Amino acid sequence: MTERIAVLPPVPALLPANLGRIDPVAELRNACRKAITWLVDGGDGAPVVVLADPAHRLHGIEVPLGLRVARSLLGEAGHGARLADAPAPGDRRLLVLANGSGSRSEKAPGHLDPRSFAFDELVEKALAAGDPGALARLDPELGCDLLAAGIEPLRQLGALRPEVETAELLYADDPFGVRYWVATWLSDGAQHA
Repeated sequence: MTERIAVLPPVPALLPANLGRIDPVAELRNACRKAITWLVDGGDGAPVVVLADPAHRLHGIEVPLGLRVARSLLGEAGHGARLADAPAPGDRRLLVLANGSGSRSEKAPGHLDPRSFAFDELVEKALAAGDPGALARLDPELGCDLLAAGIEPLRQLGALRPEVETAELLYADDPFGVRYWVATWLSDGAQHA
């Protein structure tokens, strides 16, 4: 049963190749490193299973951005990962790559869409409260309209219905008009019926 879950955004700026003299996402990077360290800490060698947006397949992309970001951050921690289409009952460490809407300002990739704020607030509250049911009910079409990545992996996490003991929101901001979160959930391994 899944015991540790982390949610990080698949942000290109987190890749080492995009790191300049001044880190534009230093606070986000620090939160991601903290979450990754927590995810693998005290592990028994169990692999980290990565859930990333499956949309890359439609565009012929072999290695999705989310997996590249995950491998980079996990590599820093000396840990490996495998990509999965869906979580399996025996997966103990789960890394979900997702971000909120890309429509939170006029300069955002999707420009300003007023619907983005309520959508992002719903996801953020669910992550902060450890509420898998709210994630399972996310509207994938609205998420797509708002340029949110990883909504299907978030819905899959919600469908697992883990019994969350502790939820922590380590980061929540929209530096480029895109809502990013870093969150961790500690589960006792039980799942709701």
